[in-house]
Amino acid sequence: MDPNRSICQFDTNRAEAEELIGSAEVIFSLDYNTLGRVGDVGQLISKSNATKVLIDHHLSPDSGFDFILSDTTASSTAQLVFDFAAEMNMQDEIDVPTSESLYAGIVTDTGSFRFPSTSAHTHEIVMELMRIGLKPESIHQKIYDTNNLSRLRLIGYALSQKLEVDAQTQTAIIPLSLEEKNRFKYIKGDTEGLVNYGLSIEGVRMAVFMSEELNAVKFSFRSKGDVDVNQFARSFFNGGGHKNAAGGKLDLKLSEAIDHLKKVLHENNEL
Repeated sequence: MDPNRSICQFDTNRAEAEELIGSAEVIFSLDYNTLGRVGDVGQLISKSNATKVLIDHHLSPDSGFDFILSDTTASSTAQLVFDFAAEMNMQDEIDVPTSESLYAGIVTDTGSFRFPSTSAHTHEIVMELMRIGLKPESIHQKIYDTNNLSRLRLIGYALSQKLEVDAQTQTAIIPLSLEEKNRFKYIKGDTEGLVNYGLSIEGVRMAVFMSEELNAVKFSFRSKGDVDVNQFARSFFNGGGHKNAAGGKLDLKLSEAIDHLKKVLHENNEL
């Protein structure tokens, strides 16, 4: 997605990132609804004198931006970026690499076009990207059909050894400790989509993936139908997101986080 290596990554090049943020005239915040969601980067942005633009599709966007394009019905922020470009009469600026990046954002956030937020307009945008030169099969293969062996073994271990289903609350839970991830040579992205396996189980209404970090546990929530994991994550896990897909984080050990999760699940079984 970055053939010219022009992206400055904050966690590996902090000094340059701070300089870029400090000197920027306009800053676009994409795919998060509040600066608190991006840690130290958010603090730097809040101190910046730049014009701040939010483009996002999550619930309850923060008001601390100069301009906000927020549409919770949109399939993805990538879809909104395309719409923003169209409103600015900048469609001609979208070349093949840009169309590939936009398509990658759309196809992943729609679950390959299977989530309810996928609309006719979503497909119309993809049609326009294909006219530019996008080849969807190539991007899909790079995203979904390119795995390393350790990732597949980690997924197999998680599903065969760690997955449990709480029948009373109809919840699938997959917890992974830091030691377990390191055992399988985990790299960021290896557990992407793992939570969806739990949600695919017949009779399950909610799935939770728990990933132990150095001093915290991160949560990924997915749900079906009217089960609102956005509100669930906001209420109990310092998180949020969409009605059927959300995230959270607790500064606990994994065993403590599991106990907390099960406690709130059983106390709020009406979800």
